[in-house]
Amino acid sequence: MKDRRALLRHRTFIQGRIYFNNGLSSVDCIVRDLTEGGSKLEVPETVALPDAFELFLPNKDESFHAKVAWRKGNSLGISWTSEPPAGPGGEHADVQSSFADRLAKLEREVASLKKRLEGQHEL
Repeated sequence: MKDRRALLRHRTFIQGRIYFNNGLSSVDCIVRDLTEGGSKLEVPETVALPDAFELFLPNKDESFHAKVAWRKGNSLGISWTSEPPAGPGGEHADVQSSFADRLAKLEREVASLKKRLEGQHEL
């Protein structure tokens, strides 16, 4: 089946943390793919999330402002926004670099890891 998406999607398996309720509440998630326009997240089905929140990637020490585009079971489609969620926002709102810069950094890391794995298989 051909993927008809307008933006290139990068499949991932990155641990994330969603902050909402003025930074007072949070929940773990898994980032399943990334595009320049948004992401797909997996969250516990029992969690009720607002339509806008902050996504923090602890391993990268990066934050993104996000808005829910769709929901299905324990999956969320989100789009990136330039504005913080309503209220004071999360503690991680001070990250100012553009999404494109962060995506490029992640792409370089994935390429580096792939090369390391290929080198191990050759041994």
